[in-house]
Order: sequence, then structure tokens, then C-alpha cells
Amino acid sequence: MKIATYNINGINRRLPNLMAWLADAAPDVVCLQELKAGDRQFPATALADAGYGAVWRGESSWNGVAILARGSEPVLTRSELPGNPDDGQARYIEAAVNGVLVACLYAPNGNPRPGPKFTYKLAWMQRLLAHARTLWDTGLPVVLAGDYNIVPEPRDIYETSSYRDNALVQPESRALFAELLAQGWTDAIRKRHGDEVIYTFWDYMRNRWPRNAGLRLDHLLLSRTLARKLTAAGVDRDLRGEPGASDHVPVWIDLRD
Repeated sequence: MKIATYNINGINRRLPNLMAWLADAAPDVVCLQELKAGDRQFPATALADAGYGAVWRGESSWNGVAILARGSEPVLTRSELPGNPDDGQARYIEAAVNGVLVACLYAPNGNPRPGPKFTYKLAWMQRLLAHARTLWDTGLPVVLAGDYNIVPEPRDIYETSSYRDNALVQPESRALFAELLAQGWTDAIRKRHGDEVIYTFWDYMRNRWPRNAGLRLDHLLLSRTLARKLTAAGVDRDLRGEPGASDHVPVWIDLRD
């Protein structure tokens, strides 16, 4: 099974890019973030024509998450992150696909900091920690996939001082990601690539893609059961250079049956 996460940064604007990648890479499961489309604007018909069933939670102009499954229909299990019933932002969706529980998340950016957006980011991550613990304790095969908006370590960002005050690299943000790993989750990219420098995001500003001035923001965290089945993990880096590309690229894993 090939599972990918991809911050598409506007699904309708990037639909040709997405369709070309689906045809070429043929992932079995795809977690999409930053749809920037309401529920009725989601291109379900086009995706079905490409062979993918889908569940989604849209939000007009902002956020939005979806799970696609090749040749099947994902079984929706949750459409919001527990812990705050007043949080209306479309940042979390969960579904069962072929025996795997797939969680797709789009964590808050948190900028500017300090301020309410950074406070919200930290509180949202605390909620994710609590729910992740619940999922871990089930013993089920689970993947937590998405744009975490956290650069876990200094090696996950190009050498720069321009992000010094950015919410993505703050000690509080990194500590929360480390707490997730301490629960037992396996960072698939690090498991397969060790200390290799790998980026998943290049900002549109300041010529960052041609300079390879990237960040690693998109992660697939695996439960113990899935970590044992991991055979490969990678980043489809070249997509960032395509016309009309998202500023993120797909990150994927292969799991043996």
C-alpha cells in the first residue's frame, strides 16, 4: 500500500497538477490539505473519474482536508479533532481504508507570534497529542499524515536566520512534535533516510525553490504495526518545479501487505 500526504494549496487551482501526479504515482491513499474550497466546491466527480473515492471536509477560501482512496471508498470515522467543539476550522479528517486508519491533518501555522494564532497552534497540537494517544492505545494500524506546520529539527530547514521568530521553528512547537514521537510514533522519512536533508516545502518568495531553501513540514507518523511494514518512504520533489505547482510536494510511504 502506498500512502501519501500532499498540501495541495488550492485543490481546484491545482487540479491539473494533482491529476497528473495521481496518474503517474498511483498512490493507494492520499491525504490532502489546504483545499481552499467549500464542501460543494470539492471536485469529487473529477477524482472519481480518475479512480479515487474520497471523503472531505471543506472550508471556503481556507484550510480543508480530504482523504482519497484508489479503487475504493474511504469509510469516514471522524471529521474533526476532539477537544474543542467550538473550533470550526476544517483541519482534521479520519477514515478507514483497506484495514488502515488514516488521519489527515492540517495543523495551524501559528504566525504571527506571539499572539492568538500561536496560542491556537499550541492548543491544537495539545488536542492532537491527546487524540493520538487514544489512537495509539487501540493498537490499530494508524498513520497520522499531513502538514504539521512544524520544522522538527534544525536539519529540517535550510541555513537561515529569517525564520528565527517564526512559529514553525519555536521550541514550544518542536517540543510538541517530539512529544508525539515519544508516544511511540515513527517518523517514516527519518526511519528510512536517517540524517539526510529532506525538504517538503519551498516558499514562493525570495527565489527559494531554485535556491533549494526548503523546510520539512509534511510528515507521516506510523503506529507500531505500520512501522514494521514500512519498506520505503520518499518525497516527490520535482513536482515543486512544475508550472502552477503547490509550494509543498507529496511525501509518501510504501507498506508491505
